[in-house]
Amino acid sequence: MTKVKVDDRDWSKLSFGQHVYQLEVEGYTVVPDLLSTEHLDRLRAQTTQLDTFGVDYSEKQQVRPKVHFAGGEVTDLIAHPPTIQFLERLFGDEIVFMSYAYARSEPGHPGISLHTDGQPYGSKIFGYEGSCPCMVRVLYYLQELTEEVSPFRVIPRSHLVMHAHGNPYVRYESHPEEVMVTAPAGSAVLINHRVFHGNFPNVGDYARELLAIAYRPAWAGPVEEEVEQWPAEDVANLPPEVKKYFIDRNVRKWEYGGGNKPANMASEAPGINPSRWELA
Repeated sequence: MTKVKVDDRDWSKLSFGQHVYQLEVEGYTVVPDLLSTEHLDRLRAQTTQLDTFGVDYSEKQQVRPKVHFAGGEVTDLIAHPPTIQFLERLFGDEIVFMSYAYARSEPGHPGISLHTDGQPYGSKIFGYEGSCPCMVRVLYYLQELTEEVSPFRVIPRSHLVMHAHGNPYVRYESHPEEVMVTAPAGSAVLINHRVFHGNFPNVGDYARELLAIAYRPAWAGPVEEEVEQWPAEDVANLPPEVKKYFIDRNVRKWEYGGGNKPANMASEAPGINPSRWELA
């Protein structure tokens, strides 16, 4: 069996443009030290109190979907300033919060198969949320991500594929060119939701907790306006800095009847500059 390549580079040395390259071309990037030790302690104090359930393939994978209204540190994480500042610059658009889940991979967890979260026609698992053409999932790790404790796995550039093997509805048990990603506790892995990814088994001696938050730019709405709306009463009780990201998850900016020569076309668009990967 070929040994899996481990991506354990020093991510702190990447510039903003290099992070954008990683997301746009490779399909993932890692931002280290997003959460301090004290912040991690506060989050773990709350996550240990969450009611969870085992997934269909293993009781060792405990999850709690829809934790955005849990309150406290967990809810506040949605508006974590360093992450929001990165996304504002990345998207150049209004940020739309889409989903939030907690997962705990306990010793004996068999790993998550390689899959995509972006499915252009919707699906039973992801609904029409997965049909959004552009979305970033931020995976906060509350414990160290080692080679033994359910490290992240990804097939780099797999979101760019035109071949049938890149059909986003297919899942893979493994792949000879998949990459293992390790990171210190408090780091976040950011993924393009169309990249094939998952995690490896937990053969270590402690559980690995994850908080996964999905965001998208306002232009990139779902193919059908059938994503569940936020309960108005719950949104009203959110902190103001969090509430502003709870806009209509179906919002999108498009124009079916657009012409060949619309009025007031721009002659500059830095967000699509070929040089955008060189930004500091």
